[in-house]
Amino acid sequence: MPLRLLIAEDEDPIRKGVVKYIQLHTDRFTRIYEAENGQEAVELLLKYHPDMLLLDMQMPLKNGMDVMEEARKAGLHPITVVLSGYDEFKYAQQAIKFGAKEYLLKPVRAADILALLNCLADEYIGLEEKAKNMAEEAGKQKNPLVKAAKEYMEEHYAEDIFLADVAERLGISQGYLSTILKSSLGLGFVECLHQIRIDHACCYLEQNYLKNYEIAYKVGYQDEKYFSKIFKKVKGVSPKEYRKKGQ
Repeated sequence: MPLRLLIAEDEDPIRKGVVKYIQLHTDRFTRIYEAENGQEAVELLLKYHPDMLLLDMQMPLKNGMDVMEEARKAGLHPITVVLSGYDEFKYAQQAIKFGAKEYLLKPVRAADILALLNCLADEYIGLEEKAKNMAEEAGKQKNPLVKAAKEYMEEHYAEDIFLADVAERLGISQGYLSTILKSSLGLGFVECLHQIRIDHACCYLEQNYLKNYEIAYKVGYQDEKYFSKIFKKVKGVSPKEYRKKGQ
């Protein structure tokens, strides 16, 4: 299975050295993208959706935590290996919380990086094949896991919940949860959560006693402009237009 890798590292000798070593010693990555700062890393993530990410913590413009947060908000969950010069538990703990699979301390040999990437890639490919097979079975019959996932999202839609939270609750991998949601509902996790939140927002708008920013907060959005953008994307009209239609 071909994989795409993004290497985000602001030190050119390190980044280019790792890229060259990987290209010389394996052909499992069909594309290797390079980012020399955090902003460029975010742009490449959004454009190419790489399967794996080798991410330096300290970079110009955006740091590693910022990059992982931006990816998560966009519904992207690449297998992430963090590189850092900080040998402190709090940094590793925070990186794992943001979705990193491994945390490597600099300096680290390119051979060790590749060995870890290969190991994670093998695990990823195995899970993807399993998810594919299970998704095919799920398509033949209604999957109770989809129902359970939606019920959990309905209960916690106003909270700051993520794909990892629901997958952990159900005892399945994030990749498998994404696959069965897409197969059964035609929606990814983020799209499904938006749909649930906006449906609840419609109820508040129809009642017509809360302001838009209050409704946004009640259904899980911290920013009124972002709420309005998502609402229009889901319903085709703005919250203001929807409210007027109900009057």
